[in-house]
Amino acid sequence: MKQELAIMFSGGTDSLALYALGATGHHPDIGRPMRIHLLHMLNGMSRFHDWPRNRYETAKRILSSNVTTPEGIPESEMMELDMGRLFQGLWLDRYEELMPRYNGKNLVCIACKVAMHTRSIIYCMEHYVPLLVTGYAKRQEYYPEQQPVFMDKIAEFSAGFGVTTLFPVYEEFDEQMVTRHVLEDHGLPSTGGGERKCLFGQTLTTVTDKETGAYLDDMLPKVAEYIEHRQAGRLRSAAACFPPGRV
Repeated sequence: MKQELAIMFSGGTDSLALYALGATGHHPDIGRPMRIHLLHMLNGMSRFHDWPRNRYETAKRILSSNVTTPEGIPESEMMELDMGRLFQGLWLDRYEELMPRYNGKNLVCIACKVAMHTRSIIYCMEHYVPLLVTGYAKRQEYYPEQQPVFMDKIAEFSAGFGVTTLFPVYEEFDEQMVTRHVLEDHGLPSTGGGERKCLFGQTLTTVTDKETGAYLDDMLPKVAEYIEHRQAGRLRSAAACFPPGRV
């Protein structure tokens, strides 16, 4: 049975390839959904804001022209979701306090990804989307948020709210060549930037699985509390989960 699908969409090649696979039904873990929600996150620290939407709209036109079946490609929409305040609460507001807890390691990108997943889970809950996928790839496992400890804990956390989170191309996209083949097979651009440029994109970190796991064990219960308060309409209690660092 067809279902709705959400993709965490940066505009980069991996998330673009996921969109193509979902639109054409060419991946067994995704199938061919009835509708695709491309969730693009705003963390307040990025530039070149038009790039991802331009990449999406161009891809949609190309895929629509290439798919000749009567039903065409599934309906889709790109949603921009602001998770900046949550990102600040998870790291930026309190990093001087938090870093010593985790051996002085820089977890800024992990915190950002936790905020992204949280915002995505909330969106899926509110719009009755059962499946959320991301373009994490094994070739990028030097990013701590694209390592098994992060993915396993996030998937378990997501499932607790009734949303299945999958990383369907993690093993397959172990080389850039594979991603490029997928994009070119669908007539899509396989090089060049479609992503916003983030201030923290090249930040050095020597974080290990130990610090990542410890951080998630500390923060995910607080995030769960935030989601529960928010969904129940307890706005003050939700805001109090992550107060500003300077009050």
